[in-house]
Amino acid sequence: MKPIQDYFVPWVKGIPMYISSHIELAWQEPELHRMMSNENPMPPSAKVMEAIQQYGQKANRYPDQGLVIRSKIAEINGLDGPENVMLGNGSSEVFDNIFRCFLQTGDEVIQHTPCFGIYKLRCNILGGKLISVPMPYENEKLVFDPDAVLDAVTDKTKIIVIANPNNPSGNFMSTEDFARIADSGIPFIVDEAYIEYSGLGMSQVDLIKKYKNVIVTRTLSKAYGLAGMRFGYALGHEDVIGQISAALLPWNVGTIIMWAALAAFEDVDGLEERVKFNNREADFIEESLSDIPGMIIFHSHANYILFDGTNTGKPGNDMVALAQEKGLIFRPQNVMYGRDGWFRLTLGSKEENRMAVEAIREFYTK
Repeated sequence: MKPIQDYFVPWVKGIPMYISSHIELAWQEPELHRMMSNENPMPPSAKVMEAIQQYGQKANRYPDQGLVIRSKIAEINGLDGPENVMLGNGSSEVFDNIFRCFLQTGDEVIQHTPCFGIYKLRCNILGGKLISVPMPYENEKLVFDPDAVLDAVTDKTKIIVIANPNNPSGNFMSTEDFARIADSGIPFIVDEAYIEYSGLGMSQVDLIKKYKNVIVTRTLSKAYGLAGMRFGYALGHEDVIGQISAALLPWNVGTIIMWAALAAFEDVDGLEERVKFNNREADFIEESLSDIPGMIIFHSHANYILFDGTNTGKPGNDMVALAQEKGLIFRPQNVMYGRDGWFRLTLGSKEENRMAVEAIREFYTK
């Protein structure tokens, strides 16, 4: 009798379950301040909580296909209707479903790095080959290189994915460069998880009307502050959305989640409050730390800030360790570009942000 391991497909063998160690730490030690996972520090609004309560009483019923919430999303984005929208259990499921519809074993996915880790995870689980195109590090900035992305295209390229704004650098690529990549005709995912912090005027959603191969993905985990509810969506041409939606698990998004998401979309004031607070606090942190000699701070259009303290002579991991001693969980960042001073923090409450500034100043100036 063959061992059970022999029945696994080769590209799944040896892949471990994804575990986010910093999130596990935060739940295990709730006294620590969560400044590491790009969460929103504000709890759900009263309108969202009202929807949760109302539809929680209907949890004995299967959900519908989400026509109301999909229509609302289409309306917000100037698209024709629900046929342009696919819902997912967070944008992670959205990526998973898109990748499963385009990738066969050995097919290639191009990503621009550093970037969100989910693209690698979903590519690997399907036996795909990940092609990472590094962003140049020039003049103390990480910049996009659309020429290098296009140069990486081969006859095996099935997906190109670019974050708008990028995670973790927090900057945008130009609309002209998005259009150049879209011109390739290759399925092109534009990940807009953090777009609301700058407003939908910075979105590339209009490309959908010209390019059938462009898919824009979003989430309610960030600016809307609903990370624990797991609600994401994709926007695209109705033929493309219809085909990838056919691969969804039935009832993949629950009733409570959909109606809570609708309440969040309709709570315009609630979103505005969260965005204004975030952007104000991001400016505060950047200004408060701008005088540290050798410190490079990446101006962010999202709810996280990337730092490179290599020029101070102090490793970023040591900063993360000191922060935890002071009750703050920061996000470590791998060595990049031969530099070891990287770390990242998520915007927290007003009190947490001031604690973070104090800890960073202490580490680099004393």
